[in-house]
Amino acid sequence: MKQVNYLKSLIVCLALFCGFSTASAQDDQQVLDIVEQMPSFAPCTYEITRMKVEQTKDGPKTVQVKEEFNNPGGFKGLQIYLAQHVRYPVVAEENGIQGRVICTFVVEKDGSISDVNVAKSVDPSLDKEAVRVLKQMPKWTPGKQKGEPVRVKYTVPVTFRLQ
Repeated sequence: MKQVNYLKSLIVCLALFCGFSTASAQDDQQVLDIVEQMPSFAPCTYEITRMKVEQTKDGPKTVQVKEEFNNPGGFKGLQIYLAQHVRYPVVAEENGIQGRVICTFVVEKDGSISDVNVAKSVDPSLDKEAVRVLKQMPKWTPGKQKGEPVRVKYTVPVTFRLQ
């Protein structure tokens, strides 16, 4: 009888232990929507390569020019980053397609970006460009809950407007 009670106690202890270890593993993978300190686009310096036409003795010549930008970070920095990196898809431009693509992504504990998705589509070519630019973003300052970095879902609109 004592042996049966001992086995029951051991099984209960193992079940509790496994339950707690599973819960902590799930907490590590949990993505939060709202946290005490939301993630923010980190200040950064990045380089852009552009094609430029220069006049030479032999006529116009296309050359690559590298430009360096200091980005202030935050929401304003995110807007600047998007404005400088989004390339209007030729197909969308030719067809006069414009609009706002709403995208979601996860800012990881280390500030990297993952799980980029389109929440509201405008056109496949615009959606693809928005996802491309968001996937290439530099690391963010991660969100924090109780002083610890956590995974946070973030939503951002990427606006395509013809001028």
